[in-house]
Amino acid sequence: MTKYKSYKDLVEQIKRVLIEYGANEFSAESVAIGLSETSLRGVDSHGIRLLPHYLNALKNGRINGKPNFQFKETYPAFLGMDADNAFGHAAGFKSIEVGMDLASKYGISAISVFNSSHPGAMASFALKAARNGYCCFSFTHADSLVQSYTSTSSFFGTNPICFAAPRKDEKPFCVDMAPTYIPWNKILECKEKGIDLEEPVAVDSFGHPTSDPNKAKGLIPIGKYKGYALAAMVEVLCSTLSGMEFGPHIPSMYGSPISKPRKLGQLYIVFKTDVNVEATYFLETLHIMSEEIRSQVSISENNTVQVPNDPQIKTESERLRSGIPIPSNLYNLLFN
Repeated sequence: MTKYKSYKDLVEQIKRVLIEYGANEFSAESVAIGLSETSLRGVDSHGIRLLPHYLNALKNGRINGKPNFQFKETYPAFLGMDADNAFGHAAGFKSIEVGMDLASKYGISAISVFNSSHPGAMASFALKAARNGYCCFSFTHADSLVQSYTSTSSFFGTNPICFAAPRKDEKPFCVDMAPTYIPWNKILECKEKGIDLEEPVAVDSFGHPTSDPNKAKGLIPIGKYKGYALAAMVEVLCSTLSGMEFGPHIPSMYGSPISKPRKLGQLYIVFKTDVNVEATYFLETLHIMSEEIRSQVSISENNTVQVPNDPQIKTESERLRSGIPIPSNLYNLLFN
């Protein structure tokens, strides 16, 4: 039976449990906010349902709950960060903090992260920057799950592309998308619920499309070769640049030993909005653009034209009123 809790209560309880498992204050708060906000926005595949896996990884040594972040200052505004096998959420929020400080001085900054772990939804980090008036790109790579174009097998992971920007009088613009129709966690979510995929967006062991999550061995990229190419681009940014392993050489999130750090790479690019125009102009114009898009005539009477992040903003508003749905097993872990 699904139960509900407020965002504030959920953050406090997740933080408490993580500290009990050995995480420090910053790591626990980073994960608690990242997971809870993701579920608040309706992205349940990357939200609180991941907590048991993270706790298992923390308990067994894959994740370091008390990392010592080290920065490599090769260039003034482009740093390398050794995440010391931290939670990806902790590494991400630390990168944004440092990135905003640098961008306030240089106009732009980039943080190439190495020795990190799964960071959940990349929107958590880009939105933090956007709420503080910055634009932000955030990228991560993942274990090999995207079907290579014209191949029966996978090479690259569901490497997401995320971008967020501030707007006047409304929540930030945000795009957070995998190069596939769905993330792999959606496959796992359908398995848990015992339901088929809505469409054949996965492939079986022979490379054939399937709607059965139990037969899924990989994911179909969007736009045929275009999604595959986007995954390749993010791989370069997160593995070749960071010095981490790539594609099939990355330890699997669920299939590799839970005591073995995955050593993932991420990249965060933070920049100011006033390179050519006043920041107020940027904020106002992006708001006007968003409103003009929404005013377009829809092909369906039952739908409206939306801007990226509109569905998540709507869900966030609804769940702030009604609470965030929590599966019973997770509710028992947190509140009993």
